[in-house]
Amino acid sequence: MNKYGTVGLAIVSGFTLGAVAVENLRAQSTAPVFIVGEIEVTDQAGYREFAAKSQAGIRAAGGQLLVIGGSPIPLIGEPPKARIVIHQWQSMDQMRKWFDSPEQTELRKEQARYAKARAFAVEGISR
Repeated sequence: MNKYGTVGLAIVSGFTLGAVAVENLRAQSTAPVFIVGEIEVTDQAGYREFAAKSQAGIRAAGGQLLVIGGSPIPLIGEPPKARIVIHQWQSMDQMRKWFDSPEQTELRKEQARYAKARAFAVEGISR
């Protein structure tokens, strides 16, 4: 192989290795997403049935339940009087796919019959 062929091969190989490395770094830097919810249950019996379906749907979609119905302990200011739920998702895209799904849309309608809820999503720290 002549020197131009060797240099060309080195350039192509370097470019390929660099592209693979960048893709791996990008995949590693995806920040987890957390959903934090406050839930004021108005119908305990109905809510229990809803909660079982909701938790199963979160797990099936790849979410991880971190807090289910936790009672807040005041540290600074007044804590919410509602129950707290927190779940984690691998990415904003994964969470949005679950949240915007027809199944989840129907479950939110069911939830509204048994509880008043407030929730928000926040990105965590990439590691």
